[in-house]
Amino acid sequence: MAQSCPLAFRQIDGTVARLNALSVFSLLSLFVFVPNPLILLFLGLDFIIRLYGNKSFSLIFQVSKALKKLFGFKSAMVDAGAKRLAAHFGLFFVFISLAANLAGLTVLMYSAAAVFLFCLSLELLFGYCIGCKIYFIYRRFVPERL
Repeated sequence: MAQSCPLAFRQIDGTVARLNALSVFSLLSLFVFVPNPLILLFLGLDFIIRLYGNKSFSLIFQVSKALKKLFGFKSAMVDAGAKRLAAHFGLFFVFISLAANLAGLTVLMYSAAAVFLFCLSLELLFGYCIGCKIYFIYRRFVPERL
């Protein structure tokens, strides 16, 4: 079985997605130094809006589009499925960090944030999508249904 991303047969602007990752990375880094749960709450709500609502209502999406236009970055179309899966993972890490913060589980909170920051760093610096790799491993053990 060859490695593949979860194809959605729909393309999105990968440049905006990477700028989204930059915004999330910045806010999560801020959270690491100022562990205010409101930062995670904002990130979680923004992920939910982008995943399940109209992404035009997402502040992070709007900032990313504005930055792309301001700096004149070119569009780089990518498969929407991979980025959607990555956003689900992001929401999961935000939820774990928020729950751990509220429960006073500091080690778990910082561990989840560190893993998420590492994944964001790979996307930002190298365009490397951990979500695609996890999807490939998942598909190895759970074959597609006919």
